[in-house]
Amino acid sequence: MRNTFKREEKLKKKKFIDELFMAGKAISAYPIKLIYLQIEHDSPYKIQAGVSVPKRNFKKAVDRNRIKRLLREVYRKNKYLIYDSEHTKKHIFMFIYVGKKEENYALLEKKMQQVLQLFLKKFNNKIVPNEEA
Repeated sequence: MRNTFKREEKLKKKKFIDELFMAGKAISAYPIKLIYLQIEHDSPYKIQAGVSVPKRNFKKAVDRNRIKRLLREVYRKNKYLIYDSEHTKKHIFMFIYVGKKEENYALLEKKMQQVLQLFLKKFNNKIVPNEEA
């Protein structure tokens, strides 16, 4: 699997986003919160994902955009955790940054791995081995 984040992988449909926030379940590893919902979508990929940073916590668009870029990048680098598992159902994801200050890339990557492992644990009842150990 290639480490890309193509257009078909991005969550863009307003209908899906509305349904996600109404019926989705949440997993959190501060400062990242994952809201997910199992749903059939047209994408050839298992997961359609989006990122969000609240304007309430970061008033400047520059700050929000930087955090969104970082979140997309750490997801892109670590999505293999989900795609390499035997988990085959299609889902939509929304990653929300709930922190009050901008964190560094290393911490965000560690927290993204934790969130994705918690998601897998919920569906596969097993823990994905951590590569850092």
